[in-house]
Amino acid sequence: MSRKPELKGRAARLARLLPTGGSRGQAARAPFVLLVVVLLGGGLIGLLVLNSALSEGSFQLDDLKQRTKELTDEEQALQRDIDAYSAPRALQRRARELGMVPGGDPAFLDPDGTVKGVPSPAPAAATPLVLAPEALASTSAGASTVTP
Repeated sequence: MSRKPELKGRAARLARLLPTGGSRGQAARAPFVLLVVVLLGGGLIGLLVLNSALSEGSFQLDDLKQRTKELTDEEQALQRDIDAYSAPRALQRRARELGMVPGGDPAFLDPDGTVKGVPSPAPAAATPLVLAPEALASTSAGASTVTP
């Protein structure tokens, strides 16, 4: 039968610090294993939650990018419409439809009340007065006729 050898001096003092017996070592190992399993399980669950949150954020980002693209396209279409309506030829055509004529020579007033330049009246409109659709809708509801 094997016996442990007798330790002397410094080795004996160190041996007294270590626990003896097999059952005590087994009992101390179970809480440690349980702690490691709980930590690993908690870490895996934490990674799963983090990964899910990141995926959800990625989907929201894709949706927002798509919405931004749609709004940018709409803005560009509206800007093209504004540019078309504010082009000089379009303004001239719309002014003539409304019965407007080009102005004559301008005259300016000085602060002392004198007139600078020779004013001239605008030429008479050769075309009949055509009102805008908005004006027609408001006048038909309120007044019976419109005179030019």
